[in-house]
Amino acid sequence: MSTPPGGDLTRLTAAETAEVIASGQASAVEVTRAHLDRIAAVDGAVHAFLHVDEAGAIAQAEAVDAAVADRATTTGALAGVPLALKDVLVTRGVPTTAGSRILEGWIPPYDATVTSRLRAAGLVMIGKTNMDEFAMGSSTEHSAYGPTHNPWDLGRIPGGSGGGSAAAVAAFEAPLAVGTDTGGSIRQPASVTGTVGVKPTYGGVSRYGLVAFSSSLDQAGPCARTVLDAALLHEAMAGHDPLDSTSIDAPVPPVVEAARQADVRGLRIGVVRELAGEGYEQGVQERFDEAVALLQELGATVSEVSCPHFAYALPAYYLIAPSEASSNLARFDSVRYGLRVGDDGGNSLEQVMSLTRAAGFGPEVKRRIILGTFALSSGYYDAYYGQAQKVRTLITRDFTAAFETVDVLVSPASPGVAFPLGAKLDDPLAMYRQDLATIPSNLYGGPAMSLPVGLSEGLPVGLQVMAPTMRDDLLYRVGGALEAALQDRWGGTLLSLAPELPTRQSPAPHPEV
Repeated sequence: MSTPPGGDLTRLTAAETAEVIASGQASAVEVTRAHLDRIAAVDGAVHAFLHVDEAGAIAQAEAVDAAVADRATTTGALAGVPLALKDVLVTRGVPTTAGSRILEGWIPPYDATVTSRLRAAGLVMIGKTNMDEFAMGSSTEHSAYGPTHNPWDLGRIPGGSGGGSAAAVAAFEAPLAVGTDTGGSIRQPASVTGTVGVKPTYGGVSRYGLVAFSSSLDQAGPCARTVLDAALLHEAMAGHDPLDSTSIDAPVPPVVEAARQADVRGLRIGVVRELAGEGYEQGVQERFDEAVALLQELGATVSEVSCPHFAYALPAYYLIAPSEASSNLARFDSVRYGLRVGDDGGNSLEQVMSLTRAAGFGPEVKRRIILGTFALSSGYYDAYYGQAQKVRTLITRDFTAAFETVDVLVSPASPGVAFPLGAKLDDPLAMYRQDLATIPSNLYGGPAMSLPVGLSEGLPVGLQVMAPTMRDDLLYRVGGALEAALQDRWGGTLLSLAPELPTRQSPAPHPEV
């Protein structure tokens, strides 16, 4: 394995990092300290993290080193690799806020299944990443703790809602991160930060311990710098969980094998007519077209496919998701955990709840709760929520019909490159349109990936691959082949072209959460 530039352990891929630790070239503690130092140096500018658990990370790394030294103990494929967790996954003994003031100071007494599985696999959890409040947003500007900045251009957004996870990976603060994807919250940040992001098949990764936004859409998944790294993390976190009633009781698709196969010869690829052309920036469309042509050169068959009801995915989503949110967020009532306002003895319980929610929920969360409550209200349910569910069925039929003629579908992952911070905050509809291409897969339940395919205006562009349910391996087969061909052109990952971040020697400031 080649030595990283200047011996910098933060520049290794996750697979390389695991190899270095397993072979004894570096200890897990050394790798962890290198990433903690990187966070201290650059996160003051990026603000990817809400909480850094230095003591816990070092303790986990020491345990991995002890296991490596004890050759009788088997270690996982990612043992010792640092990991950042989106702050929507509950983590025992570590603050979990979901980016909201209403959960400020809450310390969960248990781990999400994803968290516990990754602990057991030996990954070192270095901290919790910033996000749009309760995963509601496309720019990570709706966090109650301030926005995250895109490492490519600190004046631009890193995508959302999981911008903190994508930015942490892009800024070399962590080789791996976990995000969640309700309507594109893993893939759209991946697209605008030059990273790889995957939404697994709904039910393929446990939702137990994931603070719910929209229960029929939410899905945790991997964020990484390479397709193989994403596959390794996917395999470690996926699988049936009896604690999640929506969990699929079936073997995890062979995602790692597919990523290593990286061969698209004979594969049928469909370009979605409704997700191309109008509404996409010229540079995004050009990089997408070039990537599709490259897939053809690599031996894939490409054809155009029509999915006519995709045009209605955005409005359907913004009825279904807020409706489920209005139900899920009712649990934040000031009584059981989190913020409590107005409890001075002079207010009724109802008044305390109202004051707490007024102070604890941000404007975007309030907007979606109001919208969802209205859509579910008597006299409007059938006209809004009921109709949206019918559209969801039609979109699922579009996917089913398409996969009878092609193996995967492709589109741009995002309509444009990262836009300036603040540019769309006053226009919710413009913000919602950032998920134009990603929402259909959530409504269907199938897996989808964004991977970098080049630059436009000096900023990353992502290509989206969509596959049938429980065929997550196809994403990695296509992604691995395309990535290998593009890295030959770039001389490495796309992130090797990113500008260096300003650094500081003193610890980066983090808001108290």
